[in-house]
Amino acid sequence: MFRQADVVRAVKAARASGLDVGGIEIAPDGRIIVHSQAEKVPASPLDEWKAKRDARAAEGS
Repeated sequence: MFRQADVVRAVKAARASGLDVGGIEIAPDGRIIVHSQAEKVPASPLDEWKAKRDARAAEGS
C-alpha cells in the first residue's frame, strides 16, 4: 500500500534528478512509476484504442 507521502517523495526525487515530471502511475503491486513530460502515456486502454483507430482512419484518407 502506498501513501501520499511516498508519491510526494518519488516526485521530489525525480525533479531533483532533473526529470520534468508529467505524471505518475501506481502499479497494482504498489510500485510508483514517475513519467516524464516527454513520454506519451496513454490515459487509458480506451485512449489507446482510439489512437489506433484514428491512425488507421488517417492512413485510409
